[in-house]
Amino acid sequence: MTAHLAEIWRHPIKSHGRENLMHVLLTEGKAMPWDRRWAVAHERSCFDHERPSWQPFTEFKRVAQSPSLQAITVRCDMPYQRITLSHPKLQDLTIDPDNEDDALTFIQWVMPISHGGRLLPARLVRAPGTAMTDTSYPSISIINMNSHREVSVRLGQKLSPQRWRGNLILENVPGFAEREWIGKRLRVGLAELEIRENITRCAATQTSTRTGERDADTLGALKEILGAAEMGVYAVVVKTGDVRPGDTVEFLG
Repeated sequence: MTAHLAEIWRHPIKSHGRENLMHVLLTEGKAMPWDRRWAVAHERSCFDHERPSWQPFTEFKRVAQSPSLQAITVRCDMPYQRITLSHPKLQDLTIDPDNEDDALTFIQWVMPISHGGRLLPARLVRAPGTAMTDTSYPSISIINMNSHREVSVRLGQKLSPQRWRGNLILENVPGFAEREWIGKRLRVGLAELEIRENITRCAATQTSTRTGERDADTLGALKEILGAAEMGVYAVVVKTGDVRPGDTVEFLG
């Protein structure tokens, strides 16, 4: 079987939930639609609400600080600008993230599963036209399922690939082959992407997507395998195109 796209995921609110997609239009120079569109500024964040712009992840609440956030899933209703969030310990919540009252309701909803000792969530924020990716450029994150399997085998545990919070999950690619793609291009479906850099990982990946509890030394496994805590690559879209699970992945060099 040829290399192909297995899954598509987006994370509308940075570190606060994921959604599986069956189709997406990737646009040149843009992040995935509604991916990291919002973020949760913590109580000491320097995010400027009057002049919103991209900010590094240190300004926001993250799974690395509050593991229980890993268990959030979302469903987006883009035509109505609404998101429904689910968590095993909470009742479902549907909000318009750009509505001030709804945003406040969301902060109250997420408070019980946010680690208060590591800065409390303060405000749901957005910088129009800018995705709050972990890179200062609008990136698409790519995960290789065979690389993920090598980590699972090393740990002797079955792990969800959603721990890595990637956008595109590739299948039938040799394990960690993506590390040789930096500066090169891939065609996925009708879109083309340029690979920019390896993704350095943090404690967020040690947390189960099902329970929101830390249960696997993913960082230790990566260091044993690679000598570095890295998994997946960041890419930028260089040619607009539709992408669907099952689409062929072609290495362009």
